[in-house]
Amino acid sequence: MGSWDVLADATENLRPARMQMALSLGWHIVFSCFGIAFPLITVFTEWRGHRRGDPTLTALARTWAKAMGVLFAAGAVSGTLLSFELGILWPRLMERFGEIYGFPFVLEGFAFFIEAIFVGVYLFGWHRLSPRAHMLSALPMALSGMAGAFFVVAANAWMNNPTGFRLDDEGRVVDARPWAAMFGPSTWPQVVHMLLAAYMVTGFTIASVYAVGMLRGRRDRRHRLGLLVPLTVAAIVTPVQIGVGDWIANAVAENQPAKLAAMEGLYRTTAGAPLSLAGVYYDDGLHYALEIPNGLSLLIHHDPDGVVTGLEQFPADERPPVNVVHLAYDAMVGIGSGLLLLAAVFGVNWWRRRRIPGTPWFLRAVAISGVAAVLAMEGGWITTEVGRQPWIVYGILHTADAVSPAPGLFVGFYAVVVIYLALTGLTTFVLRRLARSPDTAAPQEVDAGPPEPTADELAVR
Repeated sequence: MGSWDVLADATENLRPARMQMALSLGWHIVFSCFGIAFPLITVFTEWRGHRRGDPTLTALARTWAKAMGVLFAAGAVSGTLLSFELGILWPRLMERFGEIYGFPFVLEGFAFFIEAIFVGVYLFGWHRLSPRAHMLSALPMALSGMAGAFFVVAANAWMNNPTGFRLDDEGRVVDARPWAAMFGPSTWPQVVHMLLAAYMVTGFTIASVYAVGMLRGRRDRRHRLGLLVPLTVAAIVTPVQIGVGDWIANAVAENQPAKLAAMEGLYRTTAGAPLSLAGVYYDDGLHYALEIPNGLSLLIHHDPDGVVTGLEQFPADERPPVNVVHLAYDAMVGIGSGLLLLAAVFGVNWWRRRRIPGTPWFLRAVAISGVAAVLAMEGGWITTEVGRQPWIVYGILHTADAVSPAPGLFVGFYAVVVIYLALTGLTTFVLRRLARSPDTAAPQEVDAGPPEPTADELAVR
């Protein structure tokens, strides 16, 4: 096969490779969130139950531990698929930068095995270990889950801002420093942003399950506590995440100005650039948007007259697809703002009355908050990944130049679709069975009173 034929095959393969990677990452990241945050939420609930002698909290933690095991197993399958996809779909990325890019994935593998071991210890340690030993067994599980997230996100941050090496005259990697590459300018903003997103997704999603049950008339103490504990975690994290969003926006402005311009649909380099909400980008401009005067300059430079680089400064073939990036970014910010409002309502009501708001509209808002948090996180990852295009390694290697020229990539995409549909159905089925037969260690009293626990039931400080 000649070089032109290989190039043509690679170009044809770009679409299925991107579709498969997008599906795999979009599916896996949800389960990664539960792997990061669910262990600490569960062990906190268990600790609280033991400390207060509360069998309802202990039983709740045991039920969550079973769900955590199911979600961990599903995430392990998708994570394994992703590791194969990196080599199968993007061999030229791994061939050229494998000694740098592959290093954090090796470390992530160690973190995964440690997590898997202690997930087993924690799940099978109920009533076999002392309460103290059982709770301590969850700490390596939680720490290794967060460490694994760090290594994966560090690899992604390197793709956004490649460091830790230099290229010789022929474009080959020399003087590779994998440790330095993991700590580039985008690493810490992305890692912190991801960890907080994991707690938001996990907290709001668990709370939403119990909110649905309460809307259906299940007002027992188990449901009230099942809503209160994860919702408190999510409510604490949400305002912190908003602040981290400012941090990561500044990192993007400094290191990836084309991505920032796409996020805001900004074509011309502008002093005193507005912050644009919604709108559609065409004819080198953003139309029908709601603009906050000087908002973008103030956000990025903390100066209302600061200059923001526009898309006009970049060749047309090196600009991200603006509408996808802009609308995904707006969706993330918009949903995040709504979740912040929900957290504020809950926080103020708890601070003043030590009660969950008992109105149906509040429970409805909590019921949809889990899906909303997932959509916000997916919007953020679309912004991160699509905003880097057309580069797979920013400024060095185009995505089209890294894709495999092997035939039949569409077959792999369809196979992955079938696998994820089956895995989603099986995971949902098992979780629903768990929900129908919760742990019976605690009495399931019927409570027709208000849906909120009092301060005497659980003081969350």
